[in-house]
Amino acid sequence: MIARLLSHDLPRSRTLAVLLVVLVLGLAFTPFLFPGTKALNVAAKILVFVVLVASYDLLLGYTGIVSFAHTMFFGIGAYGVAIASARLGPGWGAVGIGLAAALALSLLLSLLIGLASLRVRAIFFAMITLAVAASFQTLASQLSGLTGGDDGLSFKVPEALQPGTQYLEEPLLGASIDGRFLSYMLLFVAATLLVLALLRIVNSPFGRVLQAIRENDFRAEAIGYRTVVYRTLASVLAALFATLAGALLALWLRYNGPDTSLSFEIMLDILLIVVIGGMGTLYGALIGSVLFVIAQNYLQDLLRLAGGALEGVPVLSTLVSPDRWLLWLGLLFVLSVYHFPAGIVGRLRSFNPRRHRP
Repeated sequence: MIARLLSHDLPRSRTLAVLLVVLVLGLAFTPFLFPGTKALNVAAKILVFVVLVASYDLLLGYTGIVSFAHTMFFGIGAYGVAIASARLGPGWGAVGIGLAAALALSLLLSLLIGLASLRVRAIFFAMITLAVAASFQTLASQLSGLTGGDDGLSFKVPEALQPGTQYLEEPLLGASIDGRFLSYMLLFVAATLLVLALLRIVNSPFGRVLQAIRENDFRAEAIGYRTVVYRTLASVLAALFATLAGALLALWLRYNGPDTSLSFEIMLDILLIVVIGGMGTLYGALIGSVLFVIAQNYLQDLLRLAGGALEGVPVLSTLVSPDRWLLWLGLLFVLSVYHFPAGIVGRLRSFNPRRHRP
């Protein structure tokens, strides 16, 4: 049953399987285990990034396409829900209309980009996608009447998801059962279903062809596969999943702006997470997102504690200052790439305890 649910793409490592189970259960029970607002926001961001990174891994890890326009589709999904909800009012109908419009726009743009650019070499395609993404971010900032400009858009979600909606008068196991709780559980279920759908895609015959194109596109073309068609379809599918991830982010934040979903920093974060978790392994999206988002949100707190303990020490107190968190984050990334060149998932799958038995 589990093998069928995972499309027969099993972890192939006992350590990896245990780690994945712990992370999934931890995310599922975060409202009960860590009832604070910050912990819930961090867990929600992890779920959004799992879908976003997994969709990008479909391009980079499984097809070998380097694209810098992935955050554009992420922002389209977020703006679609935000604009529709702000103009039509809170309601599931507005969310549905905004999501449908965002998916249609992402489908059209990804199809145009794929057909127009995937025939060129990889570096030129990457530059084209970078230019398109930068243009779209500038356009979103300038169309203040529609997108709210640099200030973004704040909107109300359906009443069932509003924090003021109480479902139980008393907390359940320390967690308030309200609209915020329902929003998180909706986010968890949606992210789980989307990742399972991506697993089904990459383990289908279509996914096998994508991997063949990644390994040797000339050979795949020679045996009869139209590589341009497959690459275009992969770009479209990745864009649609990124759009859904953006819609989930907007529903959780009840706000969207250019820096929230269209920033190039988000694209860099996606690349880092893919490398840390492991390219060509959707499980790496989960592990990499958990490690990166937790480090991004709690590294400053750890450095603040270390700075208090080392206060008065001339050099060390400066190095562990909370303002140096980006330095330590970069150092952790360098160490992870050095020790895990194939990503964490690749390293765990290659490790076989039987080889080390005397």
